[in-house]
Amino acid sequence: MPLFRSKAEAKVREAGYDPARLPPGQYFTEKWPVLHAGAVPDVDVSTWTLRIWGDVENEVTLGYDELKALPATEVVADIHCVTRWSRFDAHFKGVHWRELATLCSPRPSAHFVIAHAEHGFTANSPLAAVEDEKALVVYEADGEPLTPEHGGPVRLVVPSKYFWKSAKWLNGLEISSIDKLGFWERYGYHNDADYWKEERYSF
Repeated sequence: MPLFRSKAEAKVREAGYDPARLPPGQYFTEKWPVLHAGAVPDVDVSTWTLRIWGDVENEVTLGYDELKALPATEVVADIHCVTRWSRFDAHFKGVHWRELATLCSPRPSAHFVIAHAEHGFTANSPLAAVEDEKALVVYEADGEPLTPEHGGPVRLVVPSKYFWKSAKWLNGLEISSIDKLGFWERYGYHNDADYWKEERYSF
């Protein structure tokens, strides 16, 4: 076993977790590191909206209070960053895709979601990843409103992928029949982002 792996697994074991939960190349942290490109945007929740459009029957635009009025879901999930940190049992509260799908009615040809965020940032995922039971449009983390540093007021959380797919400062979900590379994917990050396969980069 590589030395890094043995040390990383030992730290997981010391914290009382099963080392099998740690994907290859990752290290365990109890903190939630803050990482992003560019400055943290100043988003006014009174004017913030989430637009859902594209390969849907009904385009939808929701304000912050309208989003929070939808049925809420709470999940506990492990999150894994491409920069190699992993955090276990993160608590999130938000709206599951099934609630949004009821409003927008995706067409049968819809297979991908392109998350749009402040600063023109985008992140693409298969619709199936967003349909996962632990994927949410999130407005609370660890029992508190989502802070700007962690993507507040609203971010996408897609725990089945490396965490760059979980777009911060979310303001749109484009539903598409075809895949469209997101910001980091255009800079060489792996399009599939499967952390169990260490799909970090496409080169």
